[in-house]
Amino acid sequence: MKTAIVTDSTSYIPEELRKQLDIYMIPLSVVMGGKSYREEIDLSTAAFYEAIKHEDQLPTTTQPPIGEFVKLFETLGKKYDAIISFHLSSGISGTYQGAVSAAAMVEGVEIYPYDSETSCMAQGFFTLEAAKMAQEGKDVKEILARVRELHKHLRAYFMVDDLAHLQRGGRLTNAQAFIGSLLKVKPLLHFVDKKIVPFEKIRTNKKALKRIEDLLGEDVQKALPLQASIIHANREQEALEWKQELESKFPQVAFSISYFGPVIGTHLGEGAMGLAWTLK
Repeated sequence: MKTAIVTDSTSYIPEELRKQLDIYMIPLSVVMGGKSYREEIDLSTAAFYEAIKHEDQLPTTTQPPIGEFVKLFETLGKKYDAIISFHLSSGISGTYQGAVSAAAMVEGVEIYPYDSETSCMAQGFFTLEAAKMAQEGKDVKEILARVRELHKHLRAYFMVDDLAHLQRGGRLTNAQAFIGSLLKVKPLLHFVDKKIVPFEKIRTNKKALKRIEDLLGEDVQKALPLQASIIHANREQEALEWKQELESKFPQVAFSISYFGPVIGTHLGEGAMGLAWTLK
């Protein structure tokens, strides 16, 4: 069985790697200055963070039209027997539901939309593993079983400099944002039941990063073979420095660096930093 692997742009897998692993990407969009830009296609992450410095209003984001899903699925159906499509959490976007609706409209190919219940490289872990297995000729059942195993061990925590972005975007309640602003805290956030919620309230960036390190350390002590990704919103130098620190503390973990691109960056704001890990 020949299986196609699809993901949306919020997994932020570099184009070279997508090509190497035959991963097909469908983009979400950012609307700025009255214009819509498909992230990773019309708008790079660097250009986005530069542009928002000059915008009076926060950008908005939109999910892919169902018609784009249908077009992609029909095209892939001509040369693949099955499609697995990985998407950001259905609790913060309608993208996954769009894939489900489109799958019901396409005949001649088995389509398996997958709700990652998270986003960014946490979602990317699933996509990359599935793509490697698809290239090895594994069938859908084997691929999804492996992804569910990774999902079971997935952890992802992130902090933001300003909760207002999440509040205005409707991804965090007003009360939660108000409490964070009032106390000047740097809350650690994570996904629970597909939604972004506070994990702990911490006073400084340094303490927040240390807490994330401690959480990773708890899993390292279980002797699990782990891979981890540092995810940043236009904080590349800080991400590189943190990676060096983590590698010295946890040499048994395979670390990489990823980023919060335009769509997720719209909701988190510049300066956000996170760490996601799962089985290697």
